[in-house]
Amino acid sequence: MEYITITTGFLIILAGLWAIMTRKNLIRIIIGFSLFDTGIHIVMVSMAFVKGGVAPILDKKELLTDTAHKIVDPVPQALVLTAIVIGLGVTALMLAYAMRLHQEKKSLDIESFKDLKW
Repeated sequence: MEYITITTGFLIILAGLWAIMTRKNLIRIIIGFSLFDTGIHIVMVSMAFVKGGVAPILDKKELLTDTAHKIVDPVPQALVLTAIVIGLGVTALMLAYAMRLHQEKKSLDIESFKDLKW
């Protein structure tokens, strides 16, 4: 049952990579980046999953009993929360660039942007 989330995460990563590599529309490429980012978040959280785990709040009861080895590590969750915020900022920046490119060239097709190509 715990492999469902990690498999789903990898499938979302593959869908994002497929959208990034095969699409020509900038908005669809940005959606692919967002899917890729979300898949990585799901994989990171699912890798940190501990079956039967308890919250990382210690008191004397947990120290005296045998539940100290079941404590869930909070670092991956904190990293994912930070990555979500960074991903939101990067997505907003990509959308702002796409809007500006559309205003200048009247197109979102990447084949029509040949200014910086060799």
